Amino acid sequence: MSTICLYGSASGGIDPAHVELATRVGRIIGERGHDFVYGGGGTSVMGAAEAAARAAGARTTGVIPRALLELELPPEGISELLVTDEMRERKALMDARADAFVVLPGGLGTLEELFEIWVARTIGLHTKPLAVLDAQGHYAGLRTWLEQLVDKGFARPLIFDVIHWTDDPEDAIDFLESAPRERVTLPSSEIVGTFVDFPPRGAPAPSAGPPAGGADGEAAS
Repeated sequence: MSTICLYGSASGGIDPAHVELATRVGRIIGERGHDFVYGGGGTSVMGAAEAAARAAGARTTGVIPRALLELELPPEGISELLVTDEMRERKALMDARADAFVVLPGGLGTLEELFEIWVARTIGLHTKPLAVLDAQGHYAGLRTWLEQLVDKGFARPLIFDVIHWTDDPEDAIDFLESAPRERVTLPSSEIVGTFVDFPPRGAPAPSAGPPAGGADGEAAS
């Protein structure tokens, strides 16, 4: 048994298919004997996943900033609710309690959570598996843009080696249960370059312009 952290939307008015997906994921987490930690809300994707996980036998832990208590409405019956003073503390507690992460459709807050835990994985700060579950193509544009970052040299190809993208809830949890927990080893500076290695080795040095005051070097009168 492990604890799976779920990131997802707390916003109302989204496509009900995303909420239905969250219900399926929560149920799978509980039925497979895992515990559940998330952002503490009782609405939308977050609320549906928590309710389904708890109904299927999972111990559910919510972590929510005090400022969001009246907005995201933690559910009654949740196993444990932790109230924090700020967002950074919230994310740190969720991270500390989790053994793996699954990302469902969400907005800016979900993206922040995704990128923080993903970046930490790519630079070897943790070995916890991460899956993005996107049955409706919500993150398709994001994935295309990220692939372009790799193509243009702004990100290393290994970023996709440490994350699993899928449209199948069962496959997402299968991955979290079976993924190897190997720490990423960063490439050497000979491969990725360094901030001080500019201009690149072998490139001609920039030519010096004429001295201030004219081509003969005399100051202007």
